Parts: sequence; C-alpha cells; structure tokens
Amino acid sequence: MAWREQRDFLLQFLFRPTGVGAIAPSSRHLARAMVDWIDWAEVAGVIEYGPGTGAFTADILARLPAGAKFVALEINPTFCEALQRRFPELRLHQRSVREVPQVCQLEGIAQVDAVLCGLPWAAFSHRDQVDYLDALFRVLKPGGQFVTFAYLQGLLLPAGRRFRRRLDEYFSTVESSRTVWRNLPPAIVYRCRR
Repeated sequence: MAWREQRDFLLQFLFRPTGVGAIAPSSRHLARAMVDWIDWAEVAGVIEYGPGTGAFTADILARLPAGAKFVALEINPTFCEALQRRFPELRLHQRSVREVPQVCQLEGIAQVDAVLCGLPWAAFSHRDQVDYLDALFRVLKPGGQFVTFAYLQGLLLPAGRRFRRRLDEYFSTVESSRTVWRNLPPAIVYRCRR
C-alpha cells in the first residue's frame, strides 16, 4: 500500500469516521477472506458497496467471469477520484447504497448474484442498517451471496451486535470466518446466502 493511499484513508477517517469506519484500508488478507468465499462460476452480476480505495476491487476484477457485470457504489468523493484513477474501467457510482435499485436500473441489471460490502455497519443507526439491507434485497437474487466484515471492536458495540442479529433475520444462512488477524483492525467476515 502506498503511503499516499494510507495518508488519504486516515484523513478521511478523521473527517468522516462514521462513513469510513477504519484508520487503514483493508489488508490483502481480509480481501482474500472476502473474495475467496464467492462462488465466481455462478456470478453474472456483482456489486461492491463502499470500495474505499479498492482493496477488494482489484481481487473482484481479477476473478470476474467474462461477460459478468460489476458495479461499485462509493459515496466518498475523495475515494471515488482515487478509484477512477486506479481502475478506469470500473463502473463506479458516487451514490448511497440506499439507491442501489436505481443504480441497477441505470446499468441494465435486473438482479445480482453477489454483493461484497466494505461498509462500517457498527457505525450505522438502526434505520440505516434496515434501509441498506432492504435496498440490497431488492437487487440480490434468491440464493444470492452477500459478504461483509466486522472489526472485532465493533462486535462489542450495540450497533455491531444488532447488525449480527439482523443478518439472521434477512438471510437463510450466515457463517462467520475465523478472525483475520492480519488486518488493521482485526476483523471477521460474514458470509451470507439469501
């Protein structure tokens, strides 16, 4: 990771802690734990929520089957600029994940097979968590895959515990990975099927 990327990420965290949620971009170890779980042979459409500086984006692009559609939603303008420079081919929308149905309509995507998510769920209110998951369910096909993560310290927060319970309400199966210690901060991955 370049020092400039690390600096920019830290600055965004300081100015927007509830929107960024971490002091550093996700590690390649967390990216691998996220991306490895997806059954890429089944994927014709995928969305990334909150790509930040692209820690997962590079792995998604590397595994994306030929002809599959890939769209990313990032609300932070600084991260959007960096993402467009790094991945000029990326279909990136500077919009809230609440607007994912509208984005899919613009992109000509009826439903997606997978959503990979880098959002800081433990920083969100009850209403935001519900709105974001409801919007997700309008575009994720039955049997679709949803993968996200939680920092260990976030599991202690009421919003982090609430989010974990909410996953069981929305998804037919929810699995948790082992702790990814080689990430700052350490995290676990939630692997969900609709």
